[in-house]
Amino acid sequence: MTSAQAPDQAPEPHAHSPHHPTQAVVLAGGQGSRLRPYTDDRPKPMVEIPGTGTPIIGHQLSWLAREGVTDAVVSCGHLAEVLQEWLDSAELPLRVTTVVEKEPLGRGGGLKFAAAHLPHAGRPWYATNGDIWTRFSLREMADFHAERDATATLALARPRIPWGAVQTDTFGHITDFVEAPPSPYLINAGVYVFSPAFTDLLPDRGDHERTTFPRLARAKRLAGFPIPQGAYWRAIDTAKDLSEAAKELAAQAR
Repeated sequence: MTSAQAPDQAPEPHAHSPHHPTQAVVLAGGQGSRLRPYTDDRPKPMVEIPGTGTPIIGHQLSWLAREGVTDAVVSCGHLAEVLQEWLDSAELPLRVTTVVEKEPLGRGGGLKFAAAHLPHAGRPWYATNGDIWTRFSLREMADFHAERDATATLALARPRIPWGAVQTDTFGHITDFVEAPPSPYLINAGVYVFSPAFTDLLPDRGDHERTTFPRLARAKRLAGFPIPQGAYWRAIDTAKDLSEAAKELAAQAR
């Protein structure tokens, strides 16, 4: 386990309510096989968004800091030393601790292992997958979580379908073509708010999305926060996602 300190001139976090987390876990252990050759010599979160000069995890940590997070635990795996070296050398806007699983624990076990290194065990916390590039108000999500007295809250996204869609009338005539429309379904966006009690509900090994989340859903203790319309969200899974993210970034700058 290693730690990297925030620089002396790190920005002060905004004032926050007691239910606004100041700590977070970033799950950064994925191999990113669909992003090869970018991931041949680095873990997925270390892939740079073209045109920014900053890896995905750098954008994530900046976002977390702007949302009031002062401490982050980064869970490393594949090529962990590359990620740790960058974290040690970068000027970070928050305190970062890195942890590495000695043996595979599964997604739920890995999350529990990382959460054990958070500085405040009795306080709520955020978590995010290491391949997510997004911008929305985590404070609003934390308020949503608290209002529903949830044990866990998932951010929900409505990604665009990568194909053109066809609209038809009831008789079967084609009435329109829609390029890359939003999906009719909400998906897990890979960003979470967890109450302190959630950690003990995670499995020591295994997948919490097959065990813990279904149990909480049955007990109506699992909430879903739709990412506000117009907020940016993209999962970086493929080389095409990288190029699309770069185009979107350029469009926002104009």
